[in-house]
Amino acid sequence: MFVLVLADDLIWSTRLVTQVRATGAEAAPVRTLAGLGEGLPAADAVIVDLTARAYDGIAAIQAAADVGRRVLAVGQHDDAELRRRALAAGAERVLAYRKLFDDGPATLAAWLDGAPSRAEGRT
Repeated sequence: MFVLVLADDLIWSTRLVTQVRATGAEAAPVRTLAGLGEGLPAADAVIVDLTARAYDGIAAIQAAADVGRRVLAVGQHDDAELRRRALAAGAERVLAYRKLFDDGPATLAAWLDGAPSRAEGRT
């Protein structure tokens, strides 16, 4: 399982990549939409930080969903409108930062358990 983590904040990017790796999956950070586009062919799933300044998180979700990748979004717990937009764009779930801070590896492992790997024939 290979997961791209799109986050422009170095602390959250590092934290998310570390949490994905703690599940036994491989992970790579990207910081821009261009980086996401380059990495999507090899990715099984994508995590998108919605509060970025360097890219549009909704556009990133849409780009990943459009090529059949599962997407998990993370963001502020109190931004209901952004959460709705993320789900409409193709995110399976939108989790609050606090959830991942408190219980990241277990939460991510549960989400990843439902993601088929590209080696299993997913296109």
